[in-house]
Amino acid sequence: MVVRIPRLAVLFEGGLLALAIGLGWILGTPLLSQADFGWRGLAIGAIATGVPVVGLWWCTWTRWAPLRRLMCEVDQVVVAFAGCSYLELALVSMLAGLGEEVLFRGVLQAALAQWLEPWGAWLVASGLFGLGHFVTPTYGVVASLFGLYLGALVLLSGNLVPAIIVHALYDFCAFVYLLRRAVPYKKPGEQPRFEDRIAKEQDHQ
Repeated sequence: MVVRIPRLAVLFEGGLLALAIGLGWILGTPLLSQADFGWRGLAIGAIATGVPVVGLWWCTWTRWAPLRRLMCEVDQVVVAFAGCSYLELALVSMLAGLGEEVLFRGVLQAALAQWLEPWGAWLVASGLFGLGHFVTPTYGVVASLFGLYLGALVLLSGNLVPAIIVHALYDFCAFVYLLRRAVPYKKPGEQPRFEDRIAKEQDHQ
């Protein structure tokens, strides 16, 4: 299963990119019309990644019950990637950032802006992004907030690249950080087993 997970993730995220290309052609939205790969866009993306990373760190330490339950659910999904190399995690993260941002911000948000005000298109596209990640109600709300953040970056910078960079870098950082929390160390006694830690988390909710 560990071997198949990266392949499935790559196929899924690559499929979203293909979907974005198809929708962009149908809706007449040039995929790279808002993409400027200059140093400014890359720098904005790298700096802006700090906000969701800090948010993730807070979610892992807060005692608010909905977020504690959410992190338990996220941990159980992330642990499926425990056998992946950093290169595999980077590939999945890069494709997620590229495919999802081109689809939701580059195509849908841009297309909706032809009928709605730019900020209205931002709200609708962010809501669709949340629905696309509706694993649980809490996860859907958090994903929608992340979508609002990414969409605002595109609106304020006039560039799709910062959102792609933030999404990809955040996903990679989240993979590494959460796997280090979820997967036990090799030496017995250094860290509770993953299943025991999840059970302990749920007992405190």
